[in-house]
Amino acid sequence: MRALLWLCTLISSSFALWPQPKHFEHGSSNVWLSANCQLVYSSRVASIQPLGWLWITVQELISPPHHGTSSAIGGLSSETLLQSAFERMKHNVLDRGFVPRKFFPRGAQFEPVTDSVNPYIERLVVHENFHGNLGSTDHLGQSEAYTIEISEEGEALITIASPLGGLHALETFAQLFFTHSSPSAGSYTPHAPLLIKDSPIFEHRGLNLDISRNWISPDDVMRTIEAMAANKLNRLHLHASDAQSWPLEIPSLPDLAIKGAYSQAQIWRTEDLEAVQLHGTYHGIQVFTEIDLPGHTTSIGNAFPHLVTAKDVPWPEYALEPPSGQLRLNSSQVPPFIQTLLDDLLSRTSRHSSLFHLGGDELNMNAYRLDPTVNSSSYQVLQPLVQAFVDHVISIASKHSLTVIMWEEMVLDWNLTLPLEDVLIQTWRGSDDDALGTILNKGHKTIFGSNAHWYLDCGHGHFVDPEPSNPDSPVKPPYLDYCSPYKNWRHMYAYDPVADVPQSQRHLVVGGEAHLWGELTDSVSLDGMLWPRVAAAAEVMWGAPGKKPDENTTRRLADLRERLVTRGIRAGVVQMEWCLRHQ
Repeated sequence: MRALLWLCTLISSSFALWPQPKHFEHGSSNVWLSANCQLVYSSRVASIQPLGWLWITVQELISPPHHGTSSAIGGLSSETLLQSAFERMKHNVLDRGFVPRKFFPRGAQFEPVTDSVNPYIERLVVHENFHGNLGSTDHLGQSEAYTIEISEEGEALITIASPLGGLHALETFAQLFFTHSSPSAGSYTPHAPLLIKDSPIFEHRGLNLDISRNWISPDDVMRTIEAMAANKLNRLHLHASDAQSWPLEIPSLPDLAIKGAYSQAQIWRTEDLEAVQLHGTYHGIQVFTEIDLPGHTTSIGNAFPHLVTAKDVPWPEYALEPPSGQLRLNSSQVPPFIQTLLDDLLSRTSRHSSLFHLGGDELNMNAYRLDPTVNSSSYQVLQPLVQAFVDHVISIASKHSLTVIMWEEMVLDWNLTLPLEDVLIQTWRGSDDDALGTILNKGHKTIFGSNAHWYLDCGHGHFVDPEPSNPDSPVKPPYLDYCSPYKNWRHMYAYDPVADVPQSQRHLVVGGEAHLWGELTDSVSLDGMLWPRVAAAAEVMWGAPGKKPDENTTRRLADLRERLVTRGIRAGVVQMEWCLRHQ
């Protein structure tokens, strides 16, 4: 009778995994995780052996990469990445435990008894099968698929084809466990025996985070990376420069940050960026930078005013938001500046990522009437200059073996001729419903993320103050921003980016990104602006485009939110507690 009651009360939490795996079979027996559990790694070329703690410091990682028999990411061996992830998993399960009491009615018996002999997982075997066929691969050729098996006796096996799959598997493994409310009782999974088979449908599953308009510290970004990893996201796009500030230190051009950042305390040093990228690698996330060019570059003019046009003039005619200023398009001094800037930056970032974003959005044509090297706002005059500028940036990125990403305007508005293999086009304008289709018809690989669905800053009001003396001011009651309303998590979850994409073009859609622009976000509000809404986008990109949210979705996301909170992520509320306690 006790077992039957346990099975009945467990139903409301039995599928609380996020993102939901493709295949999940499970029973209802309890298995506990031993505090002394050891990781055992095996591969087709390495015999099974227990691993010691292989934490490597940032300084040690700067040395030449591992050249052992196992696979590697970013110069780190499988053993190193998996041992680090295993220790994180144990810390999250055993030290940051989640007691799911708010998912059950008050007074309900929802925990297993602790006065019996319980099976424990004493070792977790991870088998890396280099030549196996577990599922989809990302653009580096690293399979992200994994399987998890746990028996009623406490035998646990994870099978992967690369360490990326292992990182995902260990995040799922952690979500299987709950902490018992009795002191020192430990953590258990009520799902044994179980079998999970899982892999993503999109290879690029990202977040675009603006770190230029308001101060977002490297520590904030590292915390965000940890939350992203819990959701199996794998790309962090740092929008690292804009008109308002230049926070990145560029050693070969020191005045860029000295004069372009808001203050000396608001500069990302080279070691900060290196540490953030390395933190991403340990969590299975490529961190790449966007230097928005040739528009959104006013901050460059703080150090190099001769490179920028339309700076220090009334902004509404020359920019979509203050301050105005863009790189001159026909100046002989701009190309060597771009060469120096990108050779410095990309030689460092390419050690941890295969991507670079050159921006290319919202280029204001009026600004070039003030450019003495152009003296025209004519599309016919400007288009070949934009083509030459972008060609130059692509050539520099190619020298560093990087794939270039750029915003959709470069194709849709400027009709540039671009390589099909070395460039990804990122769409964003929700008002242009055919943007994705138009770009796909041109043969380009694309990244989705419509502002009508996945812009996290929308619905928070305008950052521009109203002009009482101007009856035509666009800023008026109720002071809505251009992309209102607020994109709640259900709206984001229901987004199907490929609903109208024919099967013959699906292979060109490499994935998507949710976007947080920083006009009204800083370190204090960051977590609540991101979570849990980014998690909704993460499940869409992992394997659920086109699904509609239901109560099961709500409960699974609420479970994830509680786990994020235990990890120090200040995520917003998913559902009222009464609803969680009463199905």
